[in-house]
Amino acid sequence: MTSEPLRLPPHAPGLCIGLFGGSFNPAHDGHRLASLTALRRLQLDRIWWLVTPGNPLKDNARLPPLGERLRQARKVAGHARINVTGIEATLRTRYTADTLRALKRRCPGVNFVWIMGSDNLAGFHRWAEWRTIARMMPIAIIDRPGSTHSAMASPAANWLSRWRIPENQAAVLPRTNPPAWVFLHGKRSTLSSTMLRQQAGRD
Repeated sequence: MTSEPLRLPPHAPGLCIGLFGGSFNPAHDGHRLASLTALRRLQLDRIWWLVTPGNPLKDNARLPPLGERLRQARKVAGHARINVTGIEATLRTRYTADTLRALKRRCPGVNFVWIMGSDNLAGFHRWAEWRTIARMMPIAIIDRPGSTHSAMASPAANWLSRWRIPENQAAVLPRTNPPAWVFLHGKRSTLSSTMLRQQAGRD
């Protein structure tokens, strides 16, 4: 593997870029569908898949090597506007808030949006500095099967409620000062990395 996936993908001031983080263990068509939804509905220029060296909230003992996950994620992404990067390994950041701070410093003028599934919103209040994340950049929540209600009933959604943007105005989100967020509904995938690992006998 070249060092390219460990560098910052192409960017420039004024661009609207979605940041989609995770272990991608493995990446699957659900990640791709969520990304295409965000690209279209938020009118983004690009999306970066931030393949993390390890999730602080999960057991990483059996996590495949970063290089393996990056290669597999690139095959799944298969889209000119989806960049797969392991930049967190280069930045040596462990928590999302630290990664976002580092990216904002290194990419002045870029309009970043943090993207996550509704299953992650349900547990967002457990993340380190989650309120700081919400104040740092706009957030787009992509609806996921089985988590719509728990996400909207979560402590984080309750705290964020006053800053929610109507879904039909989603395109303004990337240039809206945070806190700001939108909940995007649409075609949903039932795939999950956990399910795929179980089917492969890796869990």
